[in-house]
Amino acid sequence: MDTETLTIKDWKLRIRQPEGDAVPPVILLLHGWTGDENAMWIFASKLPEHYLLIAPRAPHTEPRGGYSWHPSREKGWPALDDFRPAVSALLELMAEWPASVPADFSNLRLAGFSQGAALTYSFALLHPERVRGLAALAGFLPDGAAAFLMGDSLQGKPIYISHGSKDELVPVARARQAVQLLDAAGADVAYCESDVGHKLSADCFKGMEMFFQ
Repeated sequence: MDTETLTIKDWKLRIRQPEGDAVPPVILLLHGWTGDENAMWIFASKLPEHYLLIAPRAPHTEPRGGYSWHPSREKGWPALDDFRPAVSALLELMAEWPASVPADFSNLRLAGFSQGAALTYSFALLHPERVRGLAALAGFLPDGAAAFLMGDSLQGKPIYISHGSKDELVPVARARQAVQLLDAAGADVAYCESDVGHKLSADCFKGMEMFFQ
């Protein structure tokens, strides 16, 4: 399988194309705060080979290094509205995707880490019809998300959530709250919690692999 770095419009991307002539389903890999298009590649080897993997670099430069999915904040947890511009930009990227790199964006899954997980939730809540399933890794539901969970738009939607009970950046209580809210909204939630910090344990890594299989 080919791995390469692309520039499409203003986007810097790392992709992995599957072999064969079929138009592949897509997993969009969304990095965390201060990450870049390479940060999510630790997960690539565990994801099924028939997917096109797309890892974009977030659009905002972070003063302390790396990139962010929304402008830098002084304090407080970001709200869903903070992620709307990034969601819109990703939809525009898909609409302008070059035919030279086949991609079936009607068969789309998302995987995000930390801030990227919050973006993953935001994307799925704003456009549930575009997402087949999602994985939120060491992340959080952004503030204001509960208002989008009142209907049945996530009914049966497969969602994998993993979190470390010793996470020093995103308290595990945020993940447990997300599980409760998404369960109540009818989503098909699988949750893996392990005794680690702001990362995936081996068990949760394996759970993510099985989820995307």
